[in-house]
Formats: sequence, structure tokens, C-alpha cells
Amino acid sequence: MNFLIRDARPEDSAAIVRLIRALAEYEKLLQHVEIDEARLVESLFCSSPRAFCFIAEAGGNAVGYAIWFYSYSTFTGRHGIYLEDLFIEPEHRGLGMGKAFLRHLAQRCAAENLSRLDWAVLDWNEPSIAFYRALGAVPLDAWTGYRLSGDALARLGSAQV
Repeated sequence: MNFLIRDARPEDSAAIVRLIRALAEYEKLLQHVEIDEARLVESLFCSSPRAFCFIAEAGGNAVGYAIWFYSYSTFTGRHGIYLEDLFIEPEHRGLGMGKAFLRHLAQRCAAENLSRLDWAVLDWNEPSIAFYRALGAVPLDAWTGYRLSGDALARLGSAQV
């Protein structure tokens, strides 16, 4: 099956939200999904977006997506790309779309002289881990991710310093 990786457009919003929900379901995190089409359009298609999206299209339908944004490395003094999500519908996996998404991002890194491409993967997602390792990606075993959100973020943000 032929497919195309392209920049997302506002008219893809419903498909992107559908795919985000499918990813969340796969990751057993569907209860955390708050996004809707309006918020997605506001985030990705505003005059100064801070996040970007590529679509994998097959047979005229969006069957996968990659959402990414620019990061910065103080050690290199250069920007990079952080891949927030990469998802392909199960029936379209194994056709090279995942590799095509990552190649697309790597080409952007090269064209813009960016220093790296980073992402995270759930530790139980063995198929994805094997795929990433086969591409030459290495895990950052010495790092543990942290997150502030919800009430904890609000409390810290409202604290008087």
C-alpha cells in the first residue's frame, strides 16, 4: 500500500483527535484525554504554533500522525526536536510509516542544523522499543522523567516566592 507523509492541515483535525484517542487507548491512558478539535486547531494551526504535526495518509485517509516541537540543548547550544507522539493505526503498521515519520523528522534536523531528535516510549511497549533500537536509537537509562500537572502545578504556580 502506498502512503504519504505530509504536514497536517486544519481539515485533518477530526482525524488527528481520533488518532490521539486511539493512541491513548493503546497506552491505557484514554481517561486523561482532554483535547478536542477546537483546542487542536488552536494549538497546531494558529499564527505562531508551538507544536507541529505530520500525517501519514493512505488511500486518502489519515492513518497515523506525529506531533513534535522544538527543544533546546544547553550543552550543544542548538535546538532539537522532541517527538511527543507517533502513532499509526494497527492495520497500517509494518508498511514503513514509522520509519518514514522518523526519517522526515531526521531530515528536518539535518536541514535546520538541529542537534538531536528525542522521544519517550513506555517501558512495556516492546514492539516500539525494538523498532527504535533497530534504527540506532539508544535509551537514556540514567534519566527519569518528571511532570507537574493538575493541582500540583496550580499550587506551585500560585505560590508566593
